[in-house]
Amino acid sequence: MNEFTLGVEEEFMVIDPVTRELTSHEQKIVDAAQKIHEDQVKAEMLQAVVEVGTHICRNTQEARTEVTKLRGTVAQLAGDIGLRIGAAGTHPFSHWQHQLITDHPRYFEIVDEMQEAARSNLIFGLHVHVGIQSRDMAIHIANQVRYFLPHVYALSTNSPFWEGRNTGFKSFRTKVFDKFPRTGIPDYFSSIEEYDRYIKLLVKTNCIDNAKKIWWDIRVHPFFETIEFRICDCPMLIDETIAFTALFQALCAKLYKLRSQNMKFINYTRALINENKWRAARYGIDGKMIDFGKELEVNTRSLVLELLDFIDDVVDDLGCRDDLQYVHKILEHGTGADRQLAVYNQNHNFVDVVDFITSQTLKGI
Repeated sequence: MNEFTLGVEEEFMVIDPVTRELTSHEQKIVDAAQKIHEDQVKAEMLQAVVEVGTHICRNTQEARTEVTKLRGTVAQLAGDIGLRIGAAGTHPFSHWQHQLITDHPRYFEIVDEMQEAARSNLIFGLHVHVGIQSRDMAIHIANQVRYFLPHVYALSTNSPFWEGRNTGFKSFRTKVFDKFPRTGIPDYFSSIEEYDRYIKLLVKTNCIDNAKKIWWDIRVHPFFETIEFRICDCPMLIDETIAFTALFQALCAKLYKLRSQNMKFINYTRALINENKWRAARYGIDGKMIDFGKELEVNTRSLVLELLDFIDDVVDDLGCRDDLQYVHKILEHGTGADRQLAVYNQNHNFVDVVDFITSQTLKGI
């Protein structure tokens, strides 16, 4: 039986408390954090980003403890050098042109290859790993779970602003990331061998030097025995991060259970799933998505409730029912994007939005 272990990675903004702009922490946060958490706090390509990652967690309760601890540590270390951290998919008004690149050969190589697509990639995401021991099973689950990615993504939307503009999207982060190659919803792979052949061909033809340069919304991880979900904006609240972690864990467990009962969910094409992803980015939970089984438009909120029903029979075994309850709060109070927009619409002041984000980021620590 799979344990469906968890690993959670969050990318945070580093913010100047006076100007509220993104700022370089000159690796000081990472250097200080490594004395406390070893390799759990890392630099990213742009110096205004700090990434944290949990150890392997057996359940969402352990994940919550780790996520809370890591947020607390990074916030405190940022405070020690006069800075703040914030959790959102994009900064409301900072411009990418003013950001410094981290001094590391790998990042310089990416910038050299990707040029402005890389330099402008000023975005912050949530990555959730779910442990699946068998790679055959991992590709089977990854194929099927693609259908549900837009539903969870809609709940996670938290990037309505870009460079001081209201974009009209609930998540503009993926629009920025779409400039990279090998992003978005992946294709269907008939077997793990087909997937491996694809990777080998890309390496052989110098498209990539290793499989980590596959930046899809979900991937069978090249080095760990996990499926990695990469579609979500970085959530403002710890409760949201853990709710999405629980959703991904329960989806994997449900699809695993179906497979062990000789059943499976229908595989839909990337082209169809992309229609729902587009709607999720644009409208969050306030729009409609397509129910491909019924071939009808349905309110996104009701599809989220259907998703909760679909996974209901596995959540007690996983012990994540309480954490999933927070999904109802998101449906009630809005996503991070909805809450950012509500603050902005009061005075049309982006400074207020940044202050809201930084205060929410520390809620529950």
